[in-house]
Amino acid sequence: MKFTQLGLNEHILRAIKDQGYTTPTPVQQKAIPAILEGKDVLAGAQTGTGKTAGFTLPMLNLLTKAPKPKGKRVVRGLILTPTRELAAQVAQSVEDYGKYLPFKSTVIFGGVSINPQIKTLKNGVDIVIATPGRLLDLMNQKALDLRQVEFFVLDEADRMLDMGFIHDIKKILKVLPKKRQNLLFSATFSKEIKTLAGGLLNNPTLIEVARTNETSAQVEQLVYPVDKARKREMLTQLIKDNNWNQVLVFTRTKHGANRLCGQLEKDGITSAAIHGNKSQNARTKALSGFKEGEVRVLVATDIAARGIDIDQLSHVVNYELPNISEDYVHRIGRTGRAGNSGQAISLVCIDEHEYLRDIEKLTKNSITKVQLKGYKPDPSIAAEPIQNGGGRGKRAGARNSSSRRKPKPRGHREH
Repeated sequence: MKFTQLGLNEHILRAIKDQGYTTPTPVQQKAIPAILEGKDVLAGAQTGTGKTAGFTLPMLNLLTKAPKPKGKRVVRGLILTPTRELAAQVAQSVEDYGKYLPFKSTVIFGGVSINPQIKTLKNGVDIVIATPGRLLDLMNQKALDLRQVEFFVLDEADRMLDMGFIHDIKKILKVLPKKRQNLLFSATFSKEIKTLAGGLLNNPTLIEVARTNETSAQVEQLVYPVDKARKREMLTQLIKDNNWNQVLVFTRTKHGANRLCGQLEKDGITSAAIHGNKSQNARTKALSGFKEGEVRVLVATDIAARGIDIDQLSHVVNYELPNISEDYVHRIGRTGRAGNSGQAISLVCIDEHEYLRDIEKLTKNSITKVQLKGYKPDPSIAAEPIQNGGGRGKRAGARNSSSRRKPKPRGHREH
């Protein structure tokens, strides 16, 4: 199947061609026709499946056909995302695919001055891509009117709930018009997601393109056993010996990301860290430098990495395994995208053996173990409690596959 067979207009097809795409991904093949028919959609799609184009393309197409409100531009399309990086990524897609259409779009998130956002909204926009916290701030300041929204998209709904945004989402839904088209995209279909979908969607079309928590066949997964104290040494050797030019490395904490970044720089490897304590400008600069090849290693925490979309990224390294097993799937989904192959490597010490077993149980996959010469773990070292994000340590061996993040208070909504 080609994009030309999906019922999209010539201006959008021209923009798709400019991006170098001809064949839609499975989620696009299923979602685009359903959305074009005006149906509400509940879509289960992992990262890297092309889901963003799956909702931006038909939304843009339908907006061109719908009667345009008279007078100043009003918000007709609203897309909510959990993080700044993902909001920026989606906004770029809207801009790329709508380049030949007469629409104005804007992206709204915290961490930057609110005044330019207020000014842009005052001048009128058709499509808003936003994180919930900053959108609510602007709503409270009467800076935007959402009463004429025709299309509402909730992207990465599972992460929205994990980050404690459910109350913000409910407040936003209250001001939207009852007659609208709703699209909900989520990597997982938990009981909470189904409850949210039940109150949001009207007789939705269900779309699933991959089994829940299934990892991509395009990604080779390997585990390197190593003592915790020698992880940085091993990482440096792997990067240099294999001449990896672009590596996304995950740590469990912000402090750990900063520390590792500094150590890699001392080893002669250009690095940058991206996490919630970094300013938005610093995060944007780090991501830009990574994409352009100026930075060899980008060290990130889980939440900050949502929205990092690099088609050609060849390597992802779990410097530390996540304490929530589902996050492993999201992490390694950063590579092996758009039909390309990738490699996901996990450096695992004795403290993390239980985390690894939980991940293998969740993904129904026994990950290949590789013993790097000179790094055989010392059998006399005992497991120690793992510190998660600065909180109390979790003793190695405690089960975690069913644990979920507790909702964060509003003061921590932007990451």
